[in-house]
Amino acid sequence: MKGIHAIRNPLLALLLAASATFAAPAYAQVSIHVNLAPPAPQYEVVPTMQPGYVWAPGYWGWSGERHVWVRGRPIAQREGYRWEPDRWDQRDRGYYRTAGHWQPDRDYKPSKAKKEKRDGDDHDRGNHGEGNKGNHGGGKHNG
Repeated sequence: MKGIHAIRNPLLALLLAASATFAAPAYAQVSIHVNLAPPAPQYEVVPTMQPGYVWAPGYWGWSGERHVWVRGRPIAQREGYRWEPDRWDQRDRGYYRTAGHWQPDRDYKPSKAKKEKRDGDDHDRGNHGEGNKGNHGGGKHNG
């Protein structure tokens, strides 16, 4: 058994090191640089968002040959962050695209969840499940 562990552990370490070497480029940020300015943004109707979603506006992408419009879309909201939309910046003699991303929201203040009042919640308050025993008006019970 010791012989198997002696071979398995270094082999596992080698595989992990190799996979990290090949996986690292997948996380690199791609910078797009073109000499042609993007057209003006297109007008989009922003639909009503479901709770927990925000609108990521459309933007001009680059196909390798020309600018192409990428439509806006709803994305799941991240609490404490705001969506920074895609944009093109002019620098030197070209235009550089910055992909949309989540940015920490400095003005964010966590909100406490409000407890919803359900029907009957205040019906027998203080009676610990014994109900109101017919004494709704606070007067004496006849009967």
